[in-house]
Amino acid sequence: MALTIGIVGLPNVGKSTLFNALTRAQVLAANYPFATIEPNVGVVPLPDPRLDTLAEIFGSEKILPATVSFVDIAGIVKGASEGEGLGNKFLANIREADAICQVTRAFADPDVVHVDGRVSPKDDIETINTELVLADLQTLEKVVPRLEKEVRIKKADPAELAAAQAAQAVLESGQTLFQGAKAAGLDLADLASLQLMTAKPFIYVFNTDDAGLADTAMQDELRAFVAPADAIFLDAKFESDLVELEPDEAKEMLAENGQEEAGLDQLARVGFHTLGLQTYLTAGPKESRAWTIHQGWTAPQAAGVIHTDFQKGFIKAEVISFDDLVEAGSVAAARSAGKARIEGKEYVMADGDVVEFRFNV
Repeated sequence: MALTIGIVGLPNVGKSTLFNALTRAQVLAANYPFATIEPNVGVVPLPDPRLDTLAEIFGSEKILPATVSFVDIAGIVKGASEGEGLGNKFLANIREADAICQVTRAFADPDVVHVDGRVSPKDDIETINTELVLADLQTLEKVVPRLEKEVRIKKADPAELAAAQAAQAVLESGQTLFQGAKAAGLDLADLASLQLMTAKPFIYVFNTDDAGLADTAMQDELRAFVAPADAIFLDAKFESDLVELEPDEAKEMLAENGQEEAGLDQLARVGFHTLGLQTYLTAGPKESRAWTIHQGWTAPQAAGVIHTDFQKGFIKAEVISFDDLVEAGSVAAARSAGKARIEGKEYVMADGDVVEFRFNV
C-alpha cells in the first residue's frame, strides 16, 4: 500500500539526519537552511519478530516485513503559507503525504544554528502549525463561498458545507484540525475531499540528547502539549550511528545507553498505527511475509493486497492466530487442535492473523 509519512520541521532540527538513519540513505544533511530541496522517499521495514518465528516453523528462505514510507521534505520557515522560503513547494509536497511527522529540536548545540536563534520546542511547533493552519484557511476561504452557492442551487450537500464551516472555525481558533476536530464534533472523514493538511494525522519526533532522554518531566510536558498526537523522543545522531552497526552490536549499544528499543523502531511502529494500518501474515517454504492492510478490512479486501484476482474470486480463508500456531508448532497440529478457522467474506481481519486464501480464478 503506497501510504507515506512526510517528515517536516524547521531547518536544522535533524530531519535529514533522522531520514538518513531511517533509510541508511545519504541524503544531504547540511548545517544550513534548505539543504533538502527535492523530497527524498525512503521505505523502512517494520520490525516484526513474529516473522522470524514463522520462518523457523515453515523453513522459509526469505522474510519480507511490512514497510512504512517516509518522505523527507524541505524545511519550513515563518511565512511559508505566503510563499516564504520554499513555502509553496513545501506545501505541495506535504499535501501528498498521508500523515505528518513533525521533527522538533529539543537539544542545545552552539555549533548547529537554529533558524530563530534559540531552542524552544513549543515555539517551533507553533511556527509550523501556524503556517499549516493559515494554508488550510486559504483553501477554505475559497471553498466555503463556493459550497454556499452550490447548496443554494442544490448542487452540493448541506452537510458538506457544514463540515467546511466547522473546520474553518477550528482553524480560526488557532488549532489544527487533527487537534480540534473531536471537541468540535467534526468527523475528519467528511473533509477528505478538501485535502486539508492539518486534518492529516500528526506524529511528533523530538530530537534530543542524553539529558533530554532522561528528562521525563520535560517529555511529559511536551506529550501533553501535542496531544492527541503520539510523541517520540530520540537522538537522531545516535540512531544514525546505531544503524551502521551489526544487530548484536546495535543491541549492545542500546543496552549501554539504557534503551530497550531503537527510537527508529518506535517511529516505524507508531507511524504504522497512525496511518490506521495493521498486518496479516502468510508463510511457507519460500517466504514468511507481513501484508499491510487498513484496520477493519475484511478477508476479501485483505486477499486483494496479494493480487486483485484473490479478491475477485475469493471463496474463503483459513485463519490461525499467530499465538495458536506457535503453540501448536505447525499448521497440521493447529488444525488437529481445532485452532484453524474457516472464515467467509464478512470476516474482519485481526492483526497477526496467519492466513491461507482460497479462491477461483
